[in-house]
Order: sequence, then structure tokens, then C-alpha cells
Amino acid sequence: MVAPVAERLEARITELEIKASFSEDLLDTLNAQVALQQQQIEALVREITQLRRQIPEGRPDGSRNLRDELPPHY
Repeated sequence: MVAPVAERLEARITELEIKASFSEDLLDTLNAQVALQQQQIEALVREITQLRRQIPEGRPDGSRNLRDELPPHY
């Protein structure tokens, strides 16, 4: 009677170890993906910052009014 109980416990432990191993692998994969996404976010933030610097000053929406500019012959 003792042997079947021990075998079942051993099987359950083995199954839990397998699940833990798969969970660790999944966690490592997700961690790498999050790190990559963070790098992409930082690159996009830098790009947006550079683009905002290129927007002409004066109007909040960045558009310009041609009436405010002098013609080329002035």
C-alpha cells in the first residue's frame, strides 16, 4: 500500500517540476520581450522629442499662417 502512494507523490512532484520549468522559460521569454518593448518606447520618445523641436514656434498646433511671413522680395 505504501508504494502506490509514494509513486503518486513522485509523479506529482515530477509534474510540478516540469510545470515550474515551463513557467520559468515563459517568464524569461516575456521578460526579454518587455525589455525590447522598453527600448522601442524609449526610441519613439526620443524621435517625438526631436520632431517637436522641429515644429515652428508661435502657434500651439505647429501650423503657420502665410500672412505672418514676409514675401521673398522684402
